[in-house]
Amino acid sequence: MRGHPRRGEAGREVNRPPERAAGPPSERGADVGRRIGVGLMYGLWRPRVLGAWKVPATGPVIFAVNHAHNVDGPMVMGVAPRPVHFLIKKEAFVGPLGPFLTGIGQLQVDRHSADRSAITRALGVLKQGGVLGIFPEGTRGEGDFASLRAGLAYFAVRSGAPIVPVAVLGSSERRGRLIKGLPPLRHRVDVVFGDPFEAGEEGGRRTRRALDEATERIQKQLTDHLENARRLTGRQGLSAGRALGDT
Repeated sequence: MRGHPRRGEAGREVNRPPERAAGPPSERGADVGRRIGVGLMYGLWRPRVLGAWKVPATGPVIFAVNHAHNVDGPMVMGVAPRPVHFLIKKEAFVGPLGPFLTGIGQLQVDRHSADRSAITRALGVLKQGGVLGIFPEGTRGEGDFASLRAGLAYFAVRSGAPIVPVAVLGSSERRGRLIKGLPPLRHRVDVVFGDPFEAGEEGGRRTRRALDEATERIQKQLTDHLENARRLTGRQGLSAGRALGDT
């Protein structure tokens, strides 16, 4: 026999209440993640941090980070002056790593669909005055901001939060001897924070055209910051490509 829908005393179908969407990740978890990152990043490598003072001390902020290696996100988490909630592909949330990333305030996102839950939680981070970390290239690449997705512009225009460009340089230059997929132990990695800037125009239009225009402005700002970061760190003569491969 087929099961009948659940019914009340009067014979009417009882609708189950909709599941409540998960709220934004905790700031406390992200702060724990930052402290773990400090120990790991400074213990394994030699980060050199420039421009951290440019990051607003309070209020919502979006970090736009170039992405050439898996260590880039943890590196920024460990050296940033404020706890960061990164949007991370759902494929990384496997096994024990999943609960760990969730516990330290990171956000799982499905890159292949309009992940409304991730969007809502990310906007919640900004609404609460937190720091949202985004890899605007969408996935690991050359780390040169050459190809940006519209997600960064959407969050910036929708929230009104300033964007701080972040350049991570040196993470993909050489292979480690002990662990091939990581930079060599005690290798220097530079993290350069740029000046905050507004992506949208005054009035906050959210049309398709406004987002496209915002994406163009963002790409120019990020590209200029990366060029400046290379000059500041003396890495302008180094290739932007990945030396470690797609590991």
